[in-house]
Amino acid sequence: MLTLIPIHGIGEVRPGDEIATLVADAAAAQDTPLQDRDCVVVTQKIVSKAEGRLVALDPDDPAARRALVEQESRRIVRRRGDLIISETHHGFVCANAGIDLSNVEAGQAALLPVDPDGSAHHVRNALRARYGVEVAVIVSDTFGRPWRLGLTDVAIGVAGIAAVVDLRGTADALGRELHVTEVAIADEIAGAAELVMGKSAGVPAAVVRGLDPEWFGPGAGRDLVRDPRDDLFR
Repeated sequence: MLTLIPIHGIGEVRPGDEIATLVADAAAAQDTPLQDRDCVVVTQKIVSKAEGRLVALDPDDPAARRALVEQESRRIVRRRGDLIISETHHGFVCANAGIDLSNVEAGQAALLPVDPDGSAHHVRNALRARYGVEVAVIVSDTFGRPWRLGLTDVAIGVAGIAAVVDLRGTADALGRELHVTEVAIADEIAGAAELVMGKSAGVPAAVVRGLDPEWFGPGAGRDLVRDPRDDLFR
């Protein structure tokens, strides 16, 4: 059975804080301690705060905001008014290079982590070393999607679990061989966790429990970035 557990009581995260300690202590305090083969999902926002990825930015200065987006981008995909769709240095295509002004102090902006996979591995390793639990960790962020309305959470950093499960070569329910099916498991887990974290509830972490044990193992958020050679829309 799949269980989604919001982690309450983490509070405001500041530069230098240890995400692993905040999450594990808060989970224990609400009587839902972490267990082996849990998947801990933490939002990009608290990871960026803990890693000091905060910069000064006047929200009323559009030129400064554009300059910051360009600084954090590998290329600009499209502009419309104040909105910029760009490809970050990680390879993510998203609005405004993932720069976020929500849930940070006035006059500041949160940038994406420099290495989201490294951030996920850091939290996972710290949880193992300090609390003796073997968990997977996903760093999630909120992205829009081409051709579909609405936002959803996706995985930008992954450690200890497959980001993509390749079903090619297996059979469907009617026995036909699958030729193209690759499932973005890490994105699905991030989206499921967001259901209990919410966008404005102040819950920046969740545990997803009961996942298929075969999914646990090597994985990385970069595995979800489509190679430009396979991108029909680039």
